[in-house]
Amino acid sequence: MDKDNPCAERKQIRLTEFDYDSNGAYFITICTKDRNPLLSKISVGTTIGRPPDVVLTQYGRIVEESIHQINNVYPPVHVDHYVIMPNHIHLLLFLYCDDGRAMLVPTISRVIQHLKGTVTKRIGQPIWQSRFYDHVIRSERDYRDIYDYIDNNPAHWAQDKYYQ
Repeated sequence: MDKDNPCAERKQIRLTEFDYDSNGAYFITICTKDRNPLLSKISVGTTIGRPPDVVLTQYGRIVEESIHQINNVYPPVHVDHYVIMPNHIHLLLFLYCDDGRAMLVPTISRVIQHLKGTVTKRIGQPIWQSRFYDHVIRSERDYRDIYDYIDNNPAHWAQDKYYQ
């Protein structure tokens, strides 16, 4: 948002012609408010080749429990992979409804709104930025690249664009 013009429109980052409640795979990134490192700590091992440890904070454990509940609340949504970083989370979600009743599939926005709301309620205060980043996965290669990115994100934390 333009500080000099608070009424200026935000940049549209979503695909304008895409149906976000359609079957498919989605890469989601959600950041904490002001990118505060509330969710985990990343410790890089001293042994060469040892992967870094992601140690969840109390808030991070609540986020993880809430992620695990997504499929119970929304059966057409499957969390395929995720990582909880100090100040953001990455999710790889699949939306799938095979009975032809697309209205039973929630939108990505609804799923994220529910996740954020559940975490906020359990913690007792809001911790999230108001928006989130989404990427529609369009190919097997795109899926593999994102899966690997999520896996390797802790090892590259110091080079991450969200690193503070």
